[in-house]
Amino acid sequence: MARTKTTYDVFSAIGEPKRRVLIEQLVLKEMTVNELVEKVQWPQPVVSKHLGVLKQVKIVREKKNGRHRVYRIQPEELRPIQEWMHQFEKYWGGTLDQLDHYLNNIQARGKNEHE
Repeated sequence: MARTKTTYDVFSAIGEPKRRVLIEQLVLKEMTVNELVEKVQWPQPVVSKHLGVLKQVKIVREKKNGRHRVYRIQPEELRPIQEWMHQFEKYWGGTLDQLDHYLNNIQARGKNEHE
């Protein structure tokens, strides 16, 4: 039975930890495959395979520079993830406020015990 491809959208593509590592490297600067191989210490076929998936969903763009192909991130293609995550910001903000309140209470109790 053939394995179903799950890399047709940006969510599935970044679900693979190795691809997230490549994205994190390419956010820093444009790189060739060999530069990425050196940075992440993975075999070249592994890096190329994951770059292929990231290119397929347009997170990464490839351009020829002489004999080399240079890869760069396309951050605007990550926007669907940001938009999806936006719905949770209200929850996180409230949770962080509650944590701040809780920590302040613990700190105040600690001061009262030492006085």
